[in-house]
Amino acid sequence: MMPKQTTDVDRLVGIRITALRKARGMSQTALGTAVGVTFQQVQKYEKGQNRVGAGRLREIARLLEVPVSAFFEENEAGSQGQGDVFGFLSAHGAIELLRAYALIGDDQMRRDVLALVRTVSRLGQPPAPDEAAPAPAPAPANVEVTEA
Repeated sequence: MMPKQTTDVDRLVGIRITALRKARGMSQTALGTAVGVTFQQVQKYEKGQNRVGAGRLREIARLLEVPVSAFFEENEAGSQGQGDVFGFLSAHGAIELLRAYALIGDDQMRRDVLALVRTVSRLGQPPAPDEAAPAPAPAPANVEVTEA
């Protein structure tokens, strides 16, 4: 009998296992050892190449301290923005950024870093359609403007 093909749901579960595992600073080897599989098998789960059995998924959820529903698109808790969190966690460098931010002990410094990141993130965003670009300031009267 041929094994069943993996589906988009299997790939989604894998992406979420990866994000949650990395968020907890756990290696594939550590997760695999804890659930009784090799790190190669964990890689296959995370890439959506192999299906995760129900019992094993329950054990992974327990280890990662999340409900089993956290691995699926429509979760029973209906927590708003959870998809955004998983998208964020899978962005390159996001986990490292989050860890570094968490290590900042001073509250004011943390607020300053957050303000800086928000400002930098806006620099790459196009202006909203209702925001007209400000007109350039006129040159001072005693300065000659030449074209290069």
